[in-house]
This record gives sequence, C-alpha cells and structure tokens, in this order.
Amino acid sequence: MSTPIYVVSGLPRSGTSMMMKMLEAGGLEPIIDGIRSADNDNPKGYYELEAVKRTKENSSWVEPARGKVVKVISQLLQDLPTSEHYKVVFMRRNLDEVLASQQKMLVNRDEQDNAVDDDMKSNFAGHVEEVEGWMRARENVDVLFVSYNRMQGESESQIARVAKFIDAGLDTDKMATVIDPALYRQRKGESA
Repeated sequence: MSTPIYVVSGLPRSGTSMMMKMLEAGGLEPIIDGIRSADNDNPKGYYELEAVKRTKENSSWVEPARGKVVKVISQLLQDLPTSEHYKVVFMRRNLDEVLASQQKMLVNRDEQDNAVDDDMKSNFAGHVEEVEGWMRARENVDVLFVSYNRMQGESESQIARVAKFIDAGLDTDKMATVIDPALYRQRKGESA
C-alpha cells in the first residue's frame, strides 16, 4: 500500500486546527498555504490549504501530500480521489459547542444574519453520521475518531491514541504542548 496521506477532518469549529498544530508539533509536515491567517477566532492559525476546496475539479495537490498532513473539513472528504490511502483523524465535538463557537465567529465577523439554530444542529448531526458511515465503508480510508472534549481533559491518553494510529514516530510530548485550555471557550457538554 502506498504512503498514506494524513488527513485531519471534522465539522468546522471542532478542533481541526488544534489537531493540525499538534501533528505538526509531533513531527508531520502540514500542507498549508497561509492564505487564511490567524485571527481572534483561531489565534494559532487555521492550517488550511485553499486548493482542498476545489478538489472535485482539481486534485493535483493530493499526490504530493503523501506522508504529510492536510486539513479537509468533513463536507469535502468525499471529494478525495479514491486512488490514494488516507489515515483520517476525525475530530468530534459536542454539537452545542460547535454551534456556539460558530455563532461567536459569525458575530465577530458581523454576520449575525447567518444565525445557527436547531435545524442546523440536526443537519450537522445527520451530516456527521453520513460521513462517518462513508469513511467506514471505504477500503482506502482508515479513521480514528478523537473527541475534542476529551482531548481537553484526558490529553495524555488521547494523544497516545493519535500517535499509535498515525504510526510515524510522533513526539507526543511536543504534541501535548499545543493544547491551550484558554482556547476552549465554548463549553456546553462533557463529550462529543
């Protein structure tokens, strides 16, 4: 099997940027372009590659990503070419926290007209269920589900799970230094 492409995925505001930074600290090279810079909502950066949004039309970025890590939000996972092997760290977070974090980000950007609501929560839950089923059914996708909520309180055991799954000799001590409790600002529940 070819060298895998490491993917961090999940809903927006579920801890994907934190996990990207953790994997970078641990020793993986991130594929990012720096177009979306850090801001108050993500002060340590977004860790995004703009080309990911256009994967369906142009997947030329994919093959050079072998052995590296890239963020692909859950809505775009199914656009990834089936010719590659992916190891996906899929971030889960309490949906009420995801929605609260998204609402706060919209307020910060003066986009209050795009308010989140119960329909959005239901849509997100259905979407996550669909994507998780799709990943489990794919022979070229290995997935590890990681709770953002648990990462905040049980970081040592959660980081050990991630390092074992990635299986690339990650520096778990450096990964642990990335977690910043001050950035866990929308607390609603115990687990995702």
